Amino acid sequence: MDNPQVIFEDDYILALNKPAGFVVNDSNTISDAPSLQDWIDKNYDFEIAHNKMLRNGIVHRLDKPTSGIILVAKNENIFHELQKEFFDREVNKVYVALVHGEMQGIGEINAKIGRLPWKRSKFGVIDNGRDALTKYKVARSVTLSEVEGSKEYSLLELYPKTGRTHQLRVHLKHIGHPIVGDFLYAGRKVSKKDLQIFGRLMLHAKEIEFIHPVTKKKIKLETNLPKEFEKFL
Repeated sequence: MDNPQVIFEDDYILALNKPAGFVVNDSNTISDAPSLQDWIDKNYDFEIAHNKMLRNGIVHRLDKPTSGIILVAKNENIFHELQKEFFDREVNKVYVALVHGEMQGIGEINAKIGRLPWKRSKFGVIDNGRDALTKYKVARSVTLSEVEGSKEYSLLELYPKTGRTHQLRVHLKHIGHPIVGDFLYAGRKVSKKDLQIFGRLMLHAKEIEFIHPVTKKKIKLETNLPKEFEKFL
């Protein structure tokens, strides 16, 4: 597995490109994967790099199978200021996803999300959930020839306007276009075949834009697409 890559660093902030397969926070329930917290603890020595209570400076989350940009604060004040930007929805994020089925144009998914009472490890669209809004743009729709015939896929840019757990995965499942390789929401049989072809969940946090807490300048960061996406394209 690749190590995280630094895409931006100054005296206050570190931005990393997290590989798929890394968990962000230390977890007693996931022991078979490296954690970003441990990686920071071993490789850095800034003010809160070893502070587990402040998550070693990690400001927000990505799911284990999702790759992409993670912001890390180097001191407690920056940590809280960046968290406030996320809470106030002042951070703009762009994800790229490969989904099942043909989609066209632009649109939005406005559906409440909550933890499923009958399966606490999963989330879904439920009436008493929390407000969640995702906007999207279709970048490309393609048909691939496979052993069992042809199959349609769409490559999307996703713009989450809220930050619910599993939001993008749940919303795309809700409209009938689950993300390729999503073992939780695409179905066991479908995701097993996806993983044989693509090798991972095809979701990547590609861009992030925020206000630097010290300089007050707008910072926009972008990563290259992972090799699995490049291979598909």
